[in-house]
Amino acid sequence: MTTLFVLISAYLMGSIPVGILVAEWFNSGDPRRLGSGNIGATNIARTAGKKAGLITLSGDCLKGFSAIMLARFCGAGDGVTALAGLAVFAGHIYPVFLNFKGGKGVATALGIFLAIAPAATLLGVILFALVTAISRFVSLGSIATAAVMPLFICQTGSSWEITYSALIMSGFVIYKHKDNILRLCLNEENKLF
Repeated sequence: MTTLFVLISAYLMGSIPVGILVAEWFNSGDPRRLGSGNIGATNIARTAGKKAGLITLSGDCLKGFSAIMLARFCGAGDGVTALAGLAVFAGHIYPVFLNFKGGKGVATALGIFLAIAPAATLLGVILFALVTAISRFVSLGSIATAAVMPLFICQTGSSWEITYSALIMSGFVIYKHKDNILRLCLNEENKLF
């Protein structure tokens, strides 16, 4: 019963549309109809301002972190904790409150990884910052980091359950960036600055 409570709670946490709520707070319009159409921090920053983008990033990250903390508070082992991470992540990219059309999962995954593998997350943040700063593409930084996060997590001593959940999340992050990958190949992707 506790496991079911944790997983349902995690999914519902993930489904909270932080980007849309922040955009409404800043009176910037529905982000799904502006910019890239995404509800994540990058599009919110472009359409509502950097402060709004930072709040969205923090909120989406907090969803992932909170779900893992809830699992740990309920005494969950690595298996249930990994499932809670997948549940909150699924809630973010397929939210029940938005007809299952959500974000790309990067910030929520950041919160999850921060809670379950902080050393690996630090390596991931450094890689993201370097790739983004050099290329000026947030999407490329996200894709590159997603591609290596399971390796970072595995190499910093996480269990196989956590490592496999990271592999699944990373695969979905890359998949959700398929349009960005196409635009990068066509040299049509928007640069950060």
